[in-house]
Amino acid sequence: MSFFEPGELLSWSFHRAGIVEFITTFLFLYISVLIVVGVVKSLTKCGTVGIQGIVWAFSGGHINPAVTFGLLLARKLSLTRAVFYMVMQCLGAICGAGVVKGFQGDAQYTTLGGGANVVAHGYTKGDGLGAEIVGTFVLVYTVFSATDAKRSTRDSHVPILAPLPVGFAVFLVHLATIPIIGTGC
Repeated sequence: MSFFEPGELLSWSFHRAGIVEFITTFLFLYISVLIVVGVVKSLTKCGTVGIQGIVWAFSGGHINPAVTFGLLLARKLSLTRAVFYMVMQCLGAICGAGVVKGFQGDAQYTTLGGGANVVAHGYTKGDGLGAEIVGTFVLVYTVFSATDAKRSTRDSHVPILAPLPVGFAVFLVHLATIPIIGTGC
């Protein structure tokens, strides 16, 4: 595979993959932001799903420009496909958060912080950056490990089960870093 493949722009599979990135990122952000905003809103009411509920909401998703960038650096994606995926992921994220904002209303959404990450009291921005870097490393490393095509035949079942270790890695990273920065990896 060459680094830049302009011929991909004419392929239906290229555009279909971009649509899938958009839709899955849209749904992922819609669900996760709605849960985060709901947790913040319910802190003053009778119940909440708490940090564990937020972690479970994120644990199924690995639609992430950081993973796409890692795959680009490993030369598993062309630059054309990586840029297209990242654009579609960002557009899906913006639309997903926008729909939540539409449901919540502008004033209520803004009051609740829109599910945005912030560095918790008692931590520095450097602490937050470090937590994000380590968390993103764990995610990308797990994706690469779980989807390694060069595993021996006896491990051939591993790529089929790749979502399990990836989801579990996201779960653990979020569980560890939500108290520090809210976590965005």
